[in-house]
Amino acid sequence: MQRAALFRGGDAQMAAGDLGELLVPYMPTIRVPKSGDRVYKTECAFSYDSPDSEGGLYVCMNTFLGFGREHIERHYRKTGQCVYLHLKRHVIEKVPGASGGALPKRRNAKLFLDLETSSDLNSDDFEYEDEAKLIIFPDHYEISLPNIEELPALVTIACDALLSAKSPYRKQEPDSWEEELQASKHAKTLVQLDNGVRIPPSGWKCSKCDLRENLWLNLTDGSVLCGKWFFDGSGGNGHAMEHYKETGYPLAVKLGTITPDGADVYSFDEEEPVLDPHIAKHLAHFGIDMLQMQVTENGLRDNDIKPRVSEWEVIQEAGVKLKPMYGPGYTGMKNLGNSCYLNAVMQAIFSIPEFQRAYVGNLPRIFDYSPLDPTQDFNTQMAKLGHGLLSGQYSKPPMKSELIEQVMKEEHKPQRNGISPRMFKAFISKGHPEFSSNRQQDAQEFFLHLINLVERNPVGSENPSDVFRFLVEERTQCCQSRKVRYTERVDYIMQLPVAMEAATNKDELIAYELKRREAEAARRPLPELVRAKIPFSACLQAFSEPSNVEDFWSSALQAKSAGVKTSRFASFPEYLVVQIKKFTFGLDWIPKKLDVSIDMPDFLDISHLRARGLQPGEEELPDIAPPIVIPDDPKVDEIRLLYFRRSFLVALDIDESSVMQLAEMGFPLEACRKAVYYTGNLGAEVAFNWIIAHMEEPDFAEPLVIPAFGDVASSGAAALGAVGLDNQPPEEMVAIIISMGFQRNLAIQALKATNNNLERALEWIFSHPDPEEESDPALDTMDMENNANANILAETGSEGPRIKDGPGRYELFGFISHMGTSTMSGHYVCHLRKEGRWVIYNDLRVCASERPPKDLGYIYFYHRIPS
Repeated sequence: MQRAALFRGGDAQMAAGDLGELLVPYMPTIRVPKSGDRVYKTECAFSYDSPDSEGGLYVCMNTFLGFGREHIERHYRKTGQCVYLHLKRHVIEKVPGASGGALPKRRNAKLFLDLETSSDLNSDDFEYEDEAKLIIFPDHYEISLPNIEELPALVTIACDALLSAKSPYRKQEPDSWEEELQASKHAKTLVQLDNGVRIPPSGWKCSKCDLRENLWLNLTDGSVLCGKWFFDGSGGNGHAMEHYKETGYPLAVKLGTITPDGADVYSFDEEEPVLDPHIAKHLAHFGIDMLQMQVTENGLRDNDIKPRVSEWEVIQEAGVKLKPMYGPGYTGMKNLGNSCYLNAVMQAIFSIPEFQRAYVGNLPRIFDYSPLDPTQDFNTQMAKLGHGLLSGQYSKPPMKSELIEQVMKEEHKPQRNGISPRMFKAFISKGHPEFSSNRQQDAQEFFLHLINLVERNPVGSENPSDVFRFLVEERTQCCQSRKVRYTERVDYIMQLPVAMEAATNKDELIAYELKRREAEAARRPLPELVRAKIPFSACLQAFSEPSNVEDFWSSALQAKSAGVKTSRFASFPEYLVVQIKKFTFGLDWIPKKLDVSIDMPDFLDISHLRARGLQPGEEELPDIAPPIVIPDDPKVDEIRLLYFRRSFLVALDIDESSVMQLAEMGFPLEACRKAVYYTGNLGAEVAFNWIIAHMEEPDFAEPLVIPAFGDVASSGAAALGAVGLDNQPPEEMVAIIISMGFQRNLAIQALKATNNNLERALEWIFSHPDPEEESDPALDTMDMENNANANILAETGSEGPRIKDGPGRYELFGFISHMGTSTMSGHYVCHLRKEGRWVIYNDLRVCASERPPKDLGYIYFYHRIPS
């Protein structure tokens, strides 16, 4: 082909007419980014290649997804899309001029990509230059940009819009993790009523209903009220907003988010989260002291005087020159702003062979079968992250040279080791009220959130999360009748209490506390820290001891009674995760962490904690459910039904943005609306699959007809039925009923009895004060105190949860440590044992560990010792 020969050369110039003619067949596939479109021009969807990489980045001119050189052909074959914008950033070393000054090697340097610059780059010695080309597949025609006069107007506009687009992570919803909050206009002049209200540090409840979660403290009058209701079962009844409409009091703070570093504040008037620069003063008005340290006379804060053995120094191994580690499995992760909890957990997760095999071992298959938008697919993002950490492509030692001069130059070159998990964090935290924020989070909660997502997105016949799952046998005994009940529940973490009373250095602790108080009173530097030393055996003993059951209802007495509960392992997992319960709240509202040293063993044997079941001589509690209290006022029932109808109908609103995404692909508008409706607003990708499966039906393009409410519930159940497995009711419907105050097992039983019809299920509950016990043993044993595990267990089916039982003997291979006073602040670091030695993962910094602080960890990872 003559045109191809001319164009591939790159030196020959094509006439304007030839350029226009070349692009004509592809014009329908070229789009101009609109408001709301995300342009992924900084990172490949399947790897961590970027315009900084050797091969640059190819951005699809239709979907605006970016692809590295290894993955661009995959996207072309899968979609048939031919036109891509190729972006390449060059790092140019300046050379000294005749007068000794630094001159660039190239002139007219261009810089138009919205990329981060390397922190290692010395601007006096290097500069950036960006290059952009249009590439047409499959023959790889190249059109250098800009070519404004030669290119068609649509192409020029599309290229300009794409090049000037900002990072997609700066365009997320208001609670996104990249958001920069603004100070509220009400903060400085906020009026606070002198009404004597004092807020306790715990035990909060909405003053207008019985909700105890998602509570907001109004900063004007001190009222505690619930937030708005969400379809996932979280939230409240909107009493905080109602209070604002009645009073006009503008600011509220979310209880449970208050730490010495700040709190979540919302402005009803400004309709967005805000900053309150005077939050400490406003909280103190209601008796809440959020600050741990006060300013001293010399202008320093107490926490500016660092103890010589602070956990920050010990855990990060400060003061010791650590040897950097490079290669597969030694890749660091950039801190995106309080994302160290994610970094630490994912380093530990991908050190486990089962996760390596599931995602990195299946990487080609996962990538080939990923949806049209791989940025929205969990398995694709897990495979991408795993490959980034384990391949070694992003962890290479500095280049060495034989000449000293060249070695010195190498020391100043920018190092591009490590990966930035922006895309992974954006996806995995999407829609989550905490992980989507820019705040520090609890690594244990994130671990459970990740396991939940792994369970919901199987990558094969066996989920890698199976290695963490175990059964807990709970023995509950009525103290009056002495009868017992044995139940089982699924868990993924062994939570170990801290037995402070068993400290072996009590005399030292008492002496230190006296010296500390004297130093504070005299405003002198604090004495050297003395940390409580707790034997691990004492913590294990505290775990195995019986605990009181609050609000226990005895089926033997048919009344409330005192009860005790003992937990044992009904199975031992392949990998045992142990959490040290260090965090608590003080009576002064200050979140506290128990700064303790626990002699965690390298080898752990918990075989003695194996469950034994019903013992000879024990008598079981009667299998009778507690009575259901039905309100005397029939209006309460009516209100509940109205609330239910409103909530469910709101949940079935059609997501018009997903409809338009599908319509832009060329499908009939009404078909797109039906696809989004019948897939329960789960997104354009899921709706696209529905279209492919139903496009041959005769009524495919007919208008959507929404049935009557009773039918909506049934059709909604069918649409969402994929969520529940083995004939279990969909979790969305179960969540609705639970949010109305009913028990989970009752909600499931009602839905099963009414063929997943939500309205009839609610009526069934009111008409069955003494329902039969659920026959499914997996549901009978559900622990209502662990919501995260409850969702996972509901998906395991009637055959019971998948477990990997074996001996209870383990060896330590990793631990995550926390530095700071609260899980909502501070810093996380991970230590892992690899190739016979300990390695510290401190965000981007990966080094050989010299003194792993095994006694100061927060979460420990043990692997079963083969028998």
